[in-house]
Amino acid sequence: MDIEMFGKLSDAFGPSGFEEDVVRVIASYCGKYRLEHDAMHNVYARMPEDTGNRPVIQLDAHSDECGFMVQCIHDNGCLGILMLGGFHLTNLPAHTVRIRTRAGKLVRGIIMSKPVHFMTAKEKAGQDLAIETMYVDVGATSREEVERDFGISIGDPMVPEVSFSYDKEHDLCFGKAFDNRAGCACIIDTMEKVYADRAKLAVDVVGAFAAQEEVGMRGATVTAQVVKPDLAIVFEGSPSDDFFFGAGQTQGAVKGGVQIRRMDNSYISNPAFMEYAEELAKQFGIRFQETVRRGGSTNAGKISLTGKAVPVLVLGVPSRYVHSHYNFCSGADLEAATDLAAHVIRGLDAERIRHICRQDIL
Repeated sequence: MDIEMFGKLSDAFGPSGFEEDVVRVIASYCGKYRLEHDAMHNVYARMPEDTGNRPVIQLDAHSDECGFMVQCIHDNGCLGILMLGGFHLTNLPAHTVRIRTRAGKLVRGIIMSKPVHFMTAKEKAGQDLAIETMYVDVGATSREEVERDFGISIGDPMVPEVSFSYDKEHDLCFGKAFDNRAGCACIIDTMEKVYADRAKLAVDVVGAFAAQEEVGMRGATVTAQVVKPDLAIVFEGSPSDDFFFGAGQTQGAVKGGVQIRRMDNSYISNPAFMEYAEELAKQFGIRFQETVRRGGSTNAGKISLTGKAVPVLVLGVPSRYVHSHYNFCSGADLEAATDLAAHVIRGLDAERIRHICRQDIL
């Protein structure tokens, strides 16, 4: 895995509906592929020689991150906001954001936090938090100053202000938006790993970077219709749980290997696909973790319902504190996810595809 590439993806500005910067980073690493880009900012990367005569496996990851939008500008110069995606309100006060103006300028703001000296007992207990009463301060003193001097308008997007770094000694990546820039990096790395074998593969491989997942898996609804996959692998920056459960219950530990998701709120995984992936993981010594999620969802929920149904393998990179400003993940877990995906793709043949698609039952 190219950690520098992952870092550039993490740093890119790209809340739901505003993924242009992420698209540019993806394109800069996919020059050897046939690239397409649609009006929603979905990106498709196809192997140069693919003719469409083989079954298709879609590699999916969503390119957007949780962010915010300017909902209104108050007379005193503070910004009312709404969320693009699912932050928990207790994670927001006193953190910084970057607002992108229509001129392309990035403006720093602080999500306002009332000093403890002025708080009521309920406010100190966090009981009065609501997005409607959370504001962003850019240092202005009036609405006129916000609009004239800072160039900020209603509808401007914003994201957490965090810079990526990598601790090589401890193999730790730090940054924002690992859900799901980790998945985007995995698509690029997986396609690179199978590129030399592309003529011998039993499938055409299409990387599909989907927009607007955090607001209802909208991009994948489109990409699945365009790609029309027979099989799919969904990569996710999955929430780690190793600090919240005991060792026996943990299913998403950082440095525990790739997470193979059997179920969440959007999708019940195809058992034959799971068995095939785990068989390969054991054969090639790839660390993995089985996961049954009580909550959450992925683009598998949309892709699996395309056409006559698509078997999907969901591979997660355990990431701490997703849907907040700051994330940790391990380079080894990124590598495990792409190693397994590459082996899955190389090992597919007509018989295996029929079995996964359950065409050999009758």
